[in-house]
Amino acid sequence: MSKNKVTREEALAFHLNPTPGKFEVTATVPMTTQRDLSLAYSPGVAVPCEEIAANPETAYDYTTKGNLVAVISNGTAVLGLGNLGALASKPVMEGKSVLFKRFADVNSIDIELDTEDPEAIINAVKLMGPTFGGINLEDIKAPECFIIEQRLKEEMDIPVFHDDQHGTAVICAAGLINALHISGKKIEDVKIVLNGAGAAGIACIELLKSMGARHDNCIVCDTKGVIYQGRTEGMNQWKSAHAVKTDLRTLEEAMVGADVFLGVSVKGAVTPDMVAAMADNPVIFAMANPDPEITPEEAHEVRVDAIVATGRSDYPNQVNNVLGFPYLFRGALDINARAINDEMKIACANALAELAREDVPDEVALAYGRNLSFGRDYIIPTPFDPRLIYRIPPAVAKAGMDTGAARRPIIDMEAYELSLKTRMDPTASILRGIHARAKAAQARMIFAEGDDVRVLRAAVQYQRSGLGKALVVGREADVREKLETAGLGDAVRELEIVNAANTRHLETYKEFLYQRLQRKGLDRHDIHRLAARDRHVFSALMLAHGHGDGLVTGATRKSAHVLELINHVFDADAAHGAAGITALLRKGKIVLIGDTLVHEWPEANDLADIAERAAGVARHLGLEPRVAFVSFSTFGYPRSERAQKMALAPDVLEARGVDFEFEGEMTVDVALNPKSAEAYPFSRLSGPANILVVPARHSASISVKLMQEMGGATVIGPILTGVDKSIQICSTNMTETDILNMALLAACKVG
Repeated sequence: MSKNKVTREEALAFHLNPTPGKFEVTATVPMTTQRDLSLAYSPGVAVPCEEIAANPETAYDYTTKGNLVAVISNGTAVLGLGNLGALASKPVMEGKSVLFKRFADVNSIDIELDTEDPEAIINAVKLMGPTFGGINLEDIKAPECFIIEQRLKEEMDIPVFHDDQHGTAVICAAGLINALHISGKKIEDVKIVLNGAGAAGIACIELLKSMGARHDNCIVCDTKGVIYQGRTEGMNQWKSAHAVKTDLRTLEEAMVGADVFLGVSVKGAVTPDMVAAMADNPVIFAMANPDPEITPEEAHEVRVDAIVATGRSDYPNQVNNVLGFPYLFRGALDINARAINDEMKIACANALAELAREDVPDEVALAYGRNLSFGRDYIIPTPFDPRLIYRIPPAVAKAGMDTGAARRPIIDMEAYELSLKTRMDPTASILRGIHARAKAAQARMIFAEGDDVRVLRAAVQYQRSGLGKALVVGREADVREKLETAGLGDAVRELEIVNAANTRHLETYKEFLYQRLQRKGLDRHDIHRLAARDRHVFSALMLAHGHGDGLVTGATRKSAHVLELINHVFDADAAHGAAGITALLRKGKIVLIGDTLVHEWPEANDLADIAERAAGVARHLGLEPRVAFVSFSTFGYPRSERAQKMALAPDVLEARGVDFEFEGEMTVDVALNPKSAEAYPFSRLSGPANILVVPARHSASISVKLMQEMGGATVIGPILTGVDKSIQICSTNMTETDILNMALLAACKVG
């Protein structure tokens, strides 16, 4: 949190808005008519009940059980915050549920149990067994977590997985496989030192031993020192299982000649001298959070040959559990597994290690702002690698099938992998790519409306997220007051506040504007009023003179009015080829609609221009453009003069020889629904359109707002394209997150 300067106010606002918490439950079946209700509940629901009573396995067919995981905690070991109790752990458990959905499309419900009695937790979870396809235990302190997990594994017939133990162990194992590969060592030969004999540490060493590490080569340490045979102080049965016959008594002694150090303990537990005493090409996994046992800089200062991993995202080689648990459960659920066994965990680790050795997709490198290739600084895949979803679950599922853990083995693994590819929402990677490109651009972003708290919050987020410099147009006293009211009073020192009263460029701006507008009925007085008093014009003048790299405006005024003001400074009108393209994101699909801002009633040539502008935006977003000119008719029927221009526009594009797919005129269902399109085998579109060019601005506006209000679509835009400088015009109903997204688009020069 400190690295990204996330404040308490921002964190609380994120969990409060737009509704309290981080997820909601939605129906997957229609619930509108009386018949729907009769099927969903009484009397229709009796039929699947009878089927399940006769054959319990059919619960996976007729209920959500097969894709539902419970995230269960009692809050006794929350993140690094300690024993906060069940209720205070709920935000973390909700977050875990969201990660399940985001990374592997696993539905998840968080359950916080208000007890520290292991027996009570065991009984509660067992009683909930029929509801879920899997149990993810979270943030339960040791040694109770060992007792609870072991008993539940023995007594339940669904996967039970304590992520603090086994999630860390799996990612640690994946990284170690590759680290040893680079250093030319074998796991059965290396000397491993573990510091931290809690849940994660014990799980790590147990998994590595099951993968071939020799018991006598593994030294486990805790706060009392080395765990050796005969030690009695601070021992329990789980530590005793890893006691070795040795004269070593301290971590410092154990580190001499060690090949591998694994740390799940505390900041500063390892000194540079300890690292210097390790064997050649030492592997150091300093996984304490938020601060590692030793930083990579400190380790490399004494050992340039060290391979270092931490638990932090701001260093290479992050040991991040999100690489494991979503995909382990995805594979386990898809075979209706009885358990997640060691073989499945090892398969997950091996698959992760193999993935890291392959070429990294450009979009991943872009997201991290640097080239990634297998080596000392890249031994573990990144959490946003899109291949994880279709590479890891099949490996887990196959291991589950091979070891008899599967109730329903997967017959066609190729089809399974394909289904995983189509399962995830592509819009997340699109937005992530925009964010990465914006961060790389480091644009000086002008936020024109410094009197609006949403704009100020977006500007602060832009600055604190390391995206670039935020320039806020407004009066300093007003900005300061609004930031303080929003709980961001300290941010006033970070932002650059600009207005006509404190810029030395005003006269230059006014002269420039006078030269543009003197023959359009505006005199010097009018020019002064526009340049010195209108924030939209003033901001546009800043941009025109290179005093900023991008502009975000429009959150407080109607888009058409703001565009009119921008046109005083730039040629942002239909005559000069400008267009407004709006992106609609809904249930994993993205569709661009144009023109939503500039053209009132475009003709065929204008429609072709809009299509080309939209194709450019699509490619900026990582989409291969497929344009449909949509109307109420399809390929000439029913005949109408109003639809004729939509039929002519494709001819214009064909004459221009554009390098993207297009077709029309057609109705929206033919454009978007493959089944409807089957009636027109001659269509030039190879798949559903992702760009809809509509007959007029009013139809574009209606379409967007209808999808937003009735369909629940996320709206990005309108994206202003075809203007010399990067300008994005917000809508008045946008949230601070929406405004920030518009700033990202401006920074990326998507327009």
